Amino acid sequence: MVEIRKVALLREQAFAEMGRSGARPVVRAVALVAIRNPFARRYVEDLAELVEAGAALAERFAGDLLKMLDGPPVSYGKGAIVGSMGELEHGHALLHPRMGAPLRAAIGGGAALIPSAAKMGGPGTAIDLPLGHKDDAWSRGHFDAITVMMGDGPRPEEIVVVMALADGGRLLHRIGEGAPRGPVA
Repeated sequence: MVEIRKVALLREQAFAEMGRSGARPVVRAVALVAIRNPFARRYVEDLAELVEAGAALAERFAGDLLKMLDGPPVSYGKGAIVGSMGELEHGHALLHPRMGAPLRAAIGGGAALIPSAAKMGGPGTAIDLPLGHKDDAWSRGHFDAITVMMGDGPRPEEIVVVMALADGGRLLHRIGEGAPRGPVA
C-alpha cells in the first residue's frame, strides 16, 4: 500500500503569449504526490512494489486531473523526484508503463507513450515535466513541458510522483505541423 504524506494539485491556464491571445486558454493540470519510499536506504532487486504503486497513484489521481481541465485531455506526462535516501531507479519503477494503463483508461485512450522524467533531489527541487500528445507522439505543437515542485518534498525517504494532463498544446504554436514525421532531428 502506498503511504501518501501530501498531495498538491496545480491548475495552470495560459491565455496569451507576447501580447497575443490564443484561440482559447490552454489548461494544464498537475498532481504532485509525496509518498514514502519503501526502499529508501537499501538496495532491493525486485521493485515490483513501486511499479504497482505507480499504477495505484495514476488510478487515484487521474480523475482529479480530468476535473481541472476545461476541455478533453490531449496531452500527458509523468515524472518523479526521488529523495536522497533512494535511487533513481525507484522513480523509474513508479513511472513504469503500468502507471500508464489507468491514466489512459481515465482519458479514454492514449496511443502514444507518456513522456516522462525522473531525477534525484531534495525539498523544493523542481522538475521540468515533459508533455506530449496522447495519440500522436510526433505532434510537434504538443511538445511541451511544465516546471513544478513541492516546497517540502521530497524528504530524504520520499518520492514526489508527478502526473499531468493538458487540454491543448502550446498556446500559439506555429512550427512543425505538416513537417515530415518520423525520426528526424
